[in-house]
Amino acid sequence: MTYEKAVQQAGSRSALDTKIDSGELFKISRGIYSTTEHPDPLAVAYVTYPNSVITMDSALYFYGLTDIPPAEIHLATARDATRITRPGYRQYFTEKNLLEPGASSMKNGQGVICVYNKERLLVEVMRRQATLPLDYYKEIIASYRRIVEDLDLRLVEDYMSLFKRQDAMFDILQREVL
Repeated sequence: MTYEKAVQQAGSRSALDTKIDSGELFKISRGIYSTTEHPDPLAVAYVTYPNSVITMDSALYFYGLTDIPPAEIHLATARDATRITRPGYRQYFTEKNLLEPGASSMKNGQGVICVYNKERLLVEVMRRQATLPLDYYKEIIASYRRIVEDLDLRLVEDYMSLFKRQDAMFDILQREVL
């Protein structure tokens, strides 16, 4: 939770300090508080950067499409957003009109997170295919093959149509996923 919410929940600044000293609340970082000592990093990322969407490695791990935990939390932000300089984060700048499609807020154990759905995430993987290590890319595609029946392919096509390389992505979808 943010500092403002923590003060509101505690009742006052001094009550917040008392709750921190007693172990009822924990200060995670500047302006970020939690009721647990080790909160979910994705929930902390969303509280810290509320205008971002969890994407790529972090979202793939969240959905169980890879068993490799990411070294950093991957966030998509608007192109004109402030650069994230905090260690432990990787930022992907995206056009404003491309940031929202596929983003969904959901409860995640200790808080709310905003993450791309599996269909949009597949499009992101296809867009960044050349930058991913080959073994990692193959693992992700194999995971998508296992869940292809659960995907809304019309939605995948709608997301692909938002990007310039839609023909190349459609070819990848046909050859490697379906």
